[in-house]
Amino acid sequence: MRHPCSGIVVAAALVLAGCTQEQQNKLGRDIQNWTGTNGVLEVYAGDKVVKRFLKVDKLSTALGTDDKLPRAYRFGYGVLDENLNFVVDPGEKKVYFEVSDFSTYVFFENPH
Repeated sequence: MRHPCSGIVVAAALVLAGCTQEQQNKLGRDIQNWTGTNGVLEVYAGDKVVKRFLKVDKLSTALGTDDKLPRAYRFGYGVLDENLNFVVDPGEKKVYFEVSDFSTYVFFENPH
């Protein structure tokens, strides 16, 4: 007897195989937006990390209120890692942040 979910898995695989790489990437981003990511955002001054945010779900592009055009910054919420030790220590709180498109920053999934 086959498992009832096996048909769903096969159907999903067939649909995904018919998508272009860009469509697959977009689907992956949409799933991450829904499930969240244990992301890290590091902001650099030269070659030195000056700010780090942990437990970032996603970065969003700001849109204009009236014209709906993308603005030159991204924003999100994360825990400010004040001592840059990759650990949410007591007293470190979740904050709102913005980073300019002209800033040097890296967003990645937390390896820890």
